[in-house]
Amino acid sequence: MPHTSTIDSILRQAPVIPVISIERLDDAEPLARALVAGGLPVLEVTLRTPAALGAIERMSRVPGAIVGAGTVLTPEDMDAVARAGAQFAISPGATPRLYAAAAERDLPWLPAIATASELMQGLEHGYERFKFFPAESSGGVAALKSFAGPFARAKFCPTGGIDAAKARLYRALPNVLTVGGSWMLSAALIERGAFEAIEALARDATN
Repeated sequence: MPHTSTIDSILRQAPVIPVISIERLDDAEPLARALVAGGLPVLEVTLRTPAALGAIERMSRVPGAIVGAGTVLTPEDMDAVARAGAQFAISPGATPRLYAAAAERDLPWLPAIATASELMQGLEHGYERFKFFPAESSGGVAALKSFAGPFARAKFCPTGGIDAAKARLYRALPNVLTVGGSWMLSAALIERGAFEAIEALARDATN
């Protein structure tokens, strides 16, 4: 199966994956240090800002950090994040072009699905690990419970609209490996450089 064991080993490192949008490059390393110290070493840096690729490079220098890229939309994105040092890539969906590109590259990739049909297409491509996105607006916990019967091999990282309380409900499901979210990463805290507060919120997210 495409990188299943590698993706498993990454996703199982922490109960929550912070989904990060970096505006200022200088925030990258202190933010990564705070999250790792708080027990969340697996970091998804989204390609939503001009600072994203530089942030991946800088965060990768932090001891213990396992840095990947999110919002990977094209094969060209896959190449760019790999050059920046990303250890994995995550997309908000999946296309035939992305499945083909991932098959030609060594970068572990987590495609996203929101429906049973999309999940079946992923299984046809040999994948068994998926981002479930956008989780809350796609049926949430109930949808993943429904997937468990017909798709027993599939496991998920639900992301989208999840807060601390909802994360605990997802994490209780046997087909969930970890949960993606950004509730511990408020823009206001990052703007103020309140990295000790972010570390505390990260630590709370692991409970």
